[in-house]
Amino acid sequence: MLKSLRNAIAALALAGFLAPVAASAETLINGAGATFPYPLYSKWFSEYAKIDRSVKFNYQSIGSGGGIKQITAQTVDFGASDKFLSDQELKAAPGKLLHIPTVMGAVVVTYNIPGVAKGLKLSPETLTEIFQGKLTSWSDPRLTRDNPGLKLPNKPIIVVHRSDGSGTTSIFTDYLSSVSPAWAKGVGKGTSVKWPVGLGGKGNEGVAGQIRTTPFSIGYVELAYAFENQLPYAFLKNLAGTFVEPTIASTSAAAAGAAKSMPADFRISLVNQPGKNAYPIVGFTWLLVYQDQRDKAKGKKLVEFLRWELRQGQSMAAKLLYAPLPANVAKMVGKTVATIK
Repeated sequence: MLKSLRNAIAALALAGFLAPVAASAETLINGAGATFPYPLYSKWFSEYAKIDRSVKFNYQSIGSGGGIKQITAQTVDFGASDKFLSDQELKAAPGKLLHIPTVMGAVVVTYNIPGVAKGLKLSPETLTEIFQGKLTSWSDPRLTRDNPGLKLPNKPIIVVHRSDGSGTTSIFTDYLSSVSPAWAKGVGKGTSVKWPVGLGGKGNEGVAGQIRTTPFSIGYVELAYAFENQLPYAFLKNLAGTFVEPTIASTSAAAAGAAKSMPADFRISLVNQPGKNAYPIVGFTWLLVYQDQRDKAKGKKLVEFLRWELRQGQSMAAKLLYAPLPANVAKMVGKTVATIK
């Protein structure tokens, strides 16, 4: 009886009657890149799997530098970066790469000062000099002047920065370059720079871990990682001269002006924007997708996902401490997504 059943199944398979089973096989879409949006992307991929069970996303959170390399080499279906590609990087790609903004996020300056749980204020000048290795003590008069209510210790400042190619670093050094000609000339901006001082940590999680375990340290991470690791973050003085806390509202305020003059390819910096309530270290995070998809079936599934994240996924951003796209930008992005074939 069992042998007969096996023979019948084999015959059906050979006859093609079981072809619909094969056709419904799962489509695996591979991506790699930025750690900055990883908490949100994980949520999106999980939620989307409940809507379309025929597709699965595999995302490697390896840093923007790695994401750019892998999408350029076409070893993944999409890259992810918090740094937009230069003209030279775009020319190096084997096809036309599109920048698809997904959300905006704040890069926060986080610290571990025993006895100072919150409220540290930093000006552009003091922040830059700390990362240059010129301002070396927490009791420096320039810091105590901006923080009269805090008991800052007479201890050396330990700087922590990213050790890997990082879009978070690109946003942070873009800001430092915008407020300090000396930084712009001496260190510059990019996913990787030659840091004057400090310890390295891999990924946002690596930097957060270093700061959490190293008293008197200071570093930079995406806002969600500071919350996840229960780390305090500094209020930064913005272009209007106001000390601003990094929040969804202050992140959105930074994008308000830039959204009015958004370039068609979405390659724009959001750091140091005008506005009394604008937090100064903000950036888009982008998915890097080829306009002409090699695998048309995968490309169709990827486009369906991108449409979903623009319409439904944006509502999940704020709960994970990312700012959703401004409405006019989301509309522009939708038109760009429609060109992916």
